[in-house]
Amino acid sequence: MSEQTIALVTGANKGIGYEIAAGLGALGWRIGVGARDSHRRDAAVAKLRAAGTDAFGVPLDVTDDESVAAAAESIAEQAGGLDVLVNNAAITGDLPQTPTALDPATVRIVVETNVIGVVRVTNAMLPMLRASAAPRIVNMSSSVGSLALQTTPGVDLGPVPAAYLASKTFLNALTIQYVKELSGTGILINSGCPGFTATDLNGFRGDRTPEQGAAIAIRLATLPGDGPTGGFFDDAGAVPW
Repeated sequence: MSEQTIALVTGANKGIGYEIAAGLGALGWRIGVGARDSHRRDAAVAKLRAAGTDAFGVPLDVTDDESVAAAAESIAEQAGGLDVLVNNAAITGDLPQTPTALDPATVRIVVETNVIGVVRVTNAMLPMLRASAAPRIVNMSSSVGSLALQTTPGVDLGPVPAAYLASKTFLNALTIQYVKELSGTGILINSGCPGFTATDLNGFRGDRTPEQGAAIAIRLATLPGDGPTGGFFDDAGAVPW
């Protein structure tokens, strides 16, 4: 393993993912830019390199077993290992998503990317993370997936698409289970909420910039060895599960 910290950011060709890659790259880290669109991936890598980041492209479709396995091999070959995984790739899915109008196919597609994709990538990268001196996993979630907030009187999370919302609740539950199983391994695992960020995921309706949305992931990716694990955080602090 190189002394340089190596990170993989999924969905890093644009939006919050790109800004996470840029922010970690500014720390002197080597960044794997995970994305399935080759043109956008290459453009992101070129832009990051032009800004001084040691970036390399990782062809990665989180919904495809072979793609994820090949990505792990590519990282091992290009970087020699992995220290930090940021599971950022996500989709909203077709609208509308009110429960009574929801197409079951939409639920499957959203969960395949937002939940199963995280499992697929995390498990493929775990051997390298286990070998790291300071391994970190950051799952990009959302406060809209918080069951506590969903059921708190007076809290209005807005007209959030049901499949997307449920996928983040599902992801939060899985994150907790990863924390339990990997307790004692030194891998710090946390969920982060970027806030309502203006990206193509929400038609750029958010009130935060992608750079602001990336801040929580950068903080969780750079936690010290005695930092928290098993938490759900936004910029203001802990988010209830």
